[in-house]
Amino acid sequence: MTTTGIDGTPPATGQDARPGTAMVLAAGLGTRMRPITETLPKPLVEVAGRPLVDHVLDRLAEAGIGRAVVNVHWLADQVENHLKGREAPEILISDERESLLETGGGVAKALPLIGDKPFFLLNTDSFWMEGARPLLDRMASAWDDSRMDALLVVAAIVATSGYSGSGDFLMDAEGRLSRRPERITAPFVYTGCGILSPRLFETAPDGAFSLNVLFDQAIEAERLYGMRLDGPWMHVGTPDAIEEAERMIFESAL
Repeated sequence: MTTTGIDGTPPATGQDARPGTAMVLAAGLGTRMRPITETLPKPLVEVAGRPLVDHVLDRLAEAGIGRAVVNVHWLADQVENHLKGREAPEILISDERESLLETGGGVAKALPLIGDKPFFLLNTDSFWMEGARPLLDRMASAWDDSRMDALLVVAAIVATSGYSGSGDFLMDAEGRLSRRPERITAPFVYTGCGILSPRLFETAPDGAFSLNVLFDQAIEAERLYGMRLDGPWMHVGTPDAIEEAERMIFESAL
């Protein structure tokens, strides 16, 4: 079997395995972004003159992804009205106005819109600078459906902005992820970008739940893999993080 190193990628498994749909998580309350998000949903907060959700959707369009499912909850009308102005990718709305379902429940609810093939998963507050090869293209080439239920993009903590935690994962020589032990700083943080298989949700609970529940199950089955981001990553979760993200964008353009 061909293996994957921390800086490498697993083998591609053919054009049919490349995701053609994305799930964009845009339903959160954005509490850490207050007071901005008291009247403006977090996906519409601007970084470098463009709303966060459009930065994500622009990357999907550039990668040739034809359809994006976007979930909405807080100030949902504003998000929906904004997305009506986009031509690509095609936008489908997963409505969570009645009840916020967290990350896992939100994706589970949207599965009828997503379809039965692997799909990209993207957070709107995840902002990255491209490396030598576009990230979404690297992810699609790295996906191996025979080995993976999920492929998560992870960033080295030393190459992040707006993140102050102790890391999320360890990664072995074949690319498999495991959780950070208690009282240990892990080298990698989950960026909010990944590819998931719908089979990950076969045993999903009902209602609201975190994707971490399913990630832990995939770890137990040795089917949770990681791919290292080859550029800086920014978590735009607070007002202060907006300025820092814009600084990094400006410096990268010099």
